[in-house]
Amino acid sequence: MEPVEINAGEYYLRQLRADDRIDDGAALVAAFADPEIRRWQGGLLVADAAGARKYVEFRAWQWESDQRYSWAVCDQLLGHPVGEVALKDVDPHNGSAELVCWTAAEHRGRGIAVHAATAVTGFGFGFVDLHRISYRQAVGNTSSQRVAEKAGFTLEGRLRGAQLVDGEHHDLQIWSKLATD
Repeated sequence: MEPVEINAGEYYLRQLRADDRIDDGAALVAAFADPEIRRWQGGLLVADAAGARKYVEFRAWQWESDQRYSWAVCDQLLGHPVGEVALKDVDPHNGSAELVCWTAAEHRGRGIAVHAATAVTGFGFGFVDLHRISYRQAVGNTSSQRVAEKAGFTLEGRLRGAQLVDGEHHDLQIWSKLATD
């Protein structure tokens, strides 16, 4: 699928970029230097400009291969990325995908992730014709739990010891939202 841009009111969702007009590299490097993002994102590391370019290229390839649809969540006025939101593990046969997101440290607490998650679930249900979108949140990541709750996801259960965080296995809470919700 070709990348789709979403005007989400206060925020604008667009494909991550690293080209001669827009380069999200510095924002990605800064975000992935944040200990909280590194802690909960399962080991992703974007340490420098070259790593950021590879990250952007990989996200573009995932769009093309219909595996993951990801967006830079940008300030509407300045166009600077303040986070990322995605539908990953897209399964058209079963009509399902998983929502993932992060917000840069200096922009947390403003409802940005909830706003982006709501826009992207609308895209998933309306444009991609998904039936179910799941969301996983490590127990202890209370910010992520608030995103699930405020975005209207329903808690379904728990996967015990499913995510390694700081060298320890944490349970994951599984949330879902159906197109009929």
